[in-house]
Amino acid sequence: MKRELKVPGIAYGGDYNPEQWPEEVWAEDMRLMREAGVSMVSVGIFSWALLEPEEGAYDFSLLDRVLDLLHAHGIAADLATPTAAPPAWFFRAHPEALPVDRDGRRLSYGSRQTFCPSSPAYRAAALRMARALADRYADHPAVVMWHVHNEYGCHNAECYCDESARAFRVWLRARYGDDLATLNEAWGTRFWSQSYYDWDEILPPRATGAVPNPTHRLDWRRFCSDELLSLYEAERRVLLEAAPQTPATTNFMVMHNFDALDYWRWAPKLDIVSNDHYLQSTDPESEIDIALSGDLVRSLAGGPWLLMEHSTGAVNWQPVNRAKGPGELRRNALAHVARGADGIAYFQWRAAKAGAEQWHSAMLPHAGTDSQIWRDVVRLGADLRALAEVRGSVGTAEVAIVWDWNARWAMELPSQPSAELRFQDLVRAWYEPLWRAGVAVDFVRPDADLSAYRLVLAPSVYLVDDEGAANLRGFAERGGTLAVGFHSGAVDENCHVRLGGYPGAFREALGIRTDELFPLLPGESVGLSGGGTGTLWSERVRLCGAESIAAYTTGPLAGIPAVTRHRHGTGVTWYLATLPDPATLAGLLDRVRTEAGVRPVRSTPQGVEAVLRRGPDADYLFLINHTDRPAHVAVAPDATELLTGKALPGSVSVAAGETAVVREPR
Repeated sequence: MKRELKVPGIAYGGDYNPEQWPEEVWAEDMRLMREAGVSMVSVGIFSWALLEPEEGAYDFSLLDRVLDLLHAHGIAADLATPTAAPPAWFFRAHPEALPVDRDGRRLSYGSRQTFCPSSPAYRAAALRMARALADRYADHPAVVMWHVHNEYGCHNAECYCDESARAFRVWLRARYGDDLATLNEAWGTRFWSQSYYDWDEILPPRATGAVPNPTHRLDWRRFCSDELLSLYEAERRVLLEAAPQTPATTNFMVMHNFDALDYWRWAPKLDIVSNDHYLQSTDPESEIDIALSGDLVRSLAGGPWLLMEHSTGAVNWQPVNRAKGPGELRRNALAHVARGADGIAYFQWRAAKAGAEQWHSAMLPHAGTDSQIWRDVVRLGADLRALAEVRGSVGTAEVAIVWDWNARWAMELPSQPSAELRFQDLVRAWYEPLWRAGVAVDFVRPDADLSAYRLVLAPSVYLVDDEGAANLRGFAERGGTLAVGFHSGAVDENCHVRLGGYPGAFREALGIRTDELFPLLPGESVGLSGGGTGTLWSERVRLCGAESIAAYTTGPLAGIPAVTRHRHGTGVTWYLATLPDPATLAGLLDRVRTEAGVRPVRSTPQGVEAVLRRGPDADYLFLINHTDRPAHVAVAPDATELLTGKALPGSVSVAAGETAVVREPR
């Protein structure tokens, strides 16, 4: 059963925390929300201590008034279960529910998400809270969606306590069929005398004197993701029993180097996929991060999604928290819509004057309505109303990039050939040239259906199981183009090296064989024929049917192929045995995609982002000008610019720093 969000157009709003303010402020909140065009707010995310001041004693009087007030003003509520922040009384009664870190220290309460995900006491209390909310508000007319918990695993993705150890063993017995011999084989425990003869001997990978067993550590990451998922599913079942028609979500965090959860496993469990995204002050081109994040979330959702949190200006949790520049608030929000967001929301509605996030920006800042942020917020509300018809439209990608959390976890374990490899950095290095060229991109699992794509890129798939490897090879065999990055296909799902030469699972399909790896030191590079340099990695490649496209020109591998191309089946495979400098990599990927028949969404001046969403009767072309000069782009002769309502005579002018959204009827 598909449960849809019953908020018209592009939903707009943010986290609303009226409990932080005197009740006389609430009337002003309603008036200003209507002025800004707010249509939905998230309520109650961190209100457990107010809703249940002591165990079993609930007080919903404040929440009753807030929901009634929102409904009276035509504003929908995304009602949260407040289970991300248990109250102090809970931990006084259940100190064993506090998390334990890898070094064996039990943490204290006094913040948020300071609970052990495997704690029976926490689970019982969270489900009681969810059930009380569901029973009271299942039929409230303001409630259009359930917001389950908040940012699962943000601060407590891993707990190493004895209860977590017990739960880990239960998970392992389910995975390995209650057979210790199978587990010992999968973990390679004969190395370093690690064989287990009793399930109770198995512990979480706590701090130890040397390098942990890689498969032990990998299974632990899988368990931690699944353990938190089980909490989401348990709360979701409670809500579903009370309100079978109401959709539920929880907010993902696919970027910011947050890698705790395997969102491919999570996404099918959500009625509506949501994501939180915040800019990094140190990123000089954060618009690329927004695009990559949006494409990844859209791919997880299989279509439109919701942006549950981002910021109007500065955040409070980075070493230096910079405000956004002129027009950046609007560009950021519309870039998320361009990548599939059918809702735009912020943390938070009104900037807090106390607490840990008092210096985090908000829709209504400390300065009030006489501020640039407020003027931008009101303008954005009008923009989103003008884009109502875009809701439900989808992407148009012919290129897919392989993204796999298991591969990421495995590659970033200790004792790799190089500790300098970062999964997300490698993916972004390959993604950037496509973004600059205006090429639409989806993200896929290794075992995904690839029939819709002309080109599949696998920048970093260190770990891949037999099914995923066969799927990627088969894509090329059947006529597709597959490009693979270095150190891919090296190990199976148990982190066992695929013997016979690298790159393991893809060796024959790529028509090459590597017998030794030569990772590069920080700051070290090698020359490449045709110009350019390679960094991070090199390896001794031997051609076994492939042709050399570029070779190393310096270092111990001078003359050895660094980039290869091979005819495989009716398709083509490419291998990059180093990370070329950005210009060289862009040139290579331009050749790869051109040969594969992939074209940009639209030809635009440099610095103008072009993104297409496809509706049933029209295409919606988003043009985001990241430059300080106006840009002109050709469009269909019967097109309309939606933000202004103006008809376009075959072209559109996009002012510096501005955005245009063009409807082109089909």
